[in-house]
Amino acid sequence: MNTNETAELNRRDFLKGGSFATLMAMLGGVELISRAPVQAADLETLVPFQVGCGVIGLGSWGREIISTLSRLKTAQLIALCDPYPASLKRAANSAPKAKGVDDYRKILDDKEVQAVIIATPTHQHRDITIAALQAGKHVYCEAPLANNIEDARTIALAAKAAHRQVFQAGLQMRSDPQRRFLLDFIRAGASGKAVKARAQWHKKQSWRMASPNPDRERELNWRLRKETSLGLIGEIGIHQIDAMSWLLNSRPAAVTGFGSLVQWKDGRDVPDTVEAVFQYPGGAHLTYECTLANSFDTDCEMLYGTDAAIMIRGNKAWMFKEVDSPLLGWEVYARKDQFYKETGIALIANATKLTNLGEKATDEAAYTSTPLYYALEAFLTNVNAVSSAVEDFTANFGASDKAALEKYLSEVKLQPAANYQEGFEATALAIKACEAVAQGGKVALAKEWFELV
Repeated sequence: MNTNETAELNRRDFLKGGSFATLMAMLGGVELISRAPVQAADLETLVPFQVGCGVIGLGSWGREIISTLSRLKTAQLIALCDPYPASLKRAANSAPKAKGVDDYRKILDDKEVQAVIIATPTHQHRDITIAALQAGKHVYCEAPLANNIEDARTIALAAKAAHRQVFQAGLQMRSDPQRRFLLDFIRAGASGKAVKARAQWHKKQSWRMASPNPDRERELNWRLRKETSLGLIGEIGIHQIDAMSWLLNSRPAAVTGFGSLVQWKDGRDVPDTVEAVFQYPGGAHLTYECTLANSFDTDCEMLYGTDAAIMIRGNKAWMFKEVDSPLLGWEVYARKDQFYKETGIALIANATKLTNLGEKATDEAAYTSTPLYYALEAFLTNVNAVSSAVEDFTANFGASDKAALEKYLSEVKLQPAANYQEGFEATALAIKACEAVAQGGKVALAKEWFELV
């Protein structure tokens, strides 16, 4: 039996005969009850499937994607693409077995490539994504999907029509198990009624990249020009704003924005510091601010409820209870951390569902990988699930009944990930927030801006 036959057998066994415990182990899931540890040797040899991947766009984030894929055993890096030779050469060092090409259409023509990850500048997403979907590839497109609503809608509609393919928007936090744990926790009412929210991203850096070639330098610095970039609130803020709207379970009705160029007066026409206030139905507000002029307090998200406030920093979170909030029970045994004059109760997955009330919660975060890792892991798992379902349906019933196939695929259980609708809505919101920042005023958010028609 050759390697491909072995991988296929493992995939079939995985889909048809795996127990729930095996499934969770394969997908990297964290069970909230104690059980016998899995031997390291078993994890080393367990590769239920592999997806042939191509990465398009090899800037700093593209290289981070390559590094992350190299740690996922379910990913097989087949090809890398960037029109700039130096970027291609640098990325190839991290994936020496992958083919390097200078035209993305060569990746789309490659039969070994099942899925593509698009990490080009935002304004280049539309043409590449549409071509990839037309070529039958599964697509992971970084967020924002585009720098204008028309292009974002075109991408989303094309993804909607591609029933046999997986389309995932690069809103990584929607696949992050820590935030999904918090989502259930918050939706259960643990923090009470939402009062307000706050999110920030602080990092002192110019955002400017250097090159001895003036034309190349202009290409590299696309984020510094309004014609190609959504600025800080669109290119950075989209992730935190989407995550907070997700936790609030609501879409804003209006956004007011402000922006200024304080530190980096080097010819750019996008602000290096922005603030925005999002107004939600029901009275809650989200305040978002982002700066390239100061690094203090880095990045975090805060959700304030009538019973408790929740702080999220990286892969960790804490709850700060009000004195009149109801006792939940488990918090008596949870780890407590001191933050100046406040006591934060660590929100760790196994701290709220202990198998024994006498058991102590771990001091470490339950999930230690990055949101990007979990997002790409979900993408590859979903690609395998959908591809296998299409293959099985076609083998048993043929490919002529498209409606039946679509219904069959709708019942396939997928890993949590941002779909085309969520990607489109987050992009539309980021675009309008960018407009509010540019105007220095308020933009009422019309319902039709978020509709796919």
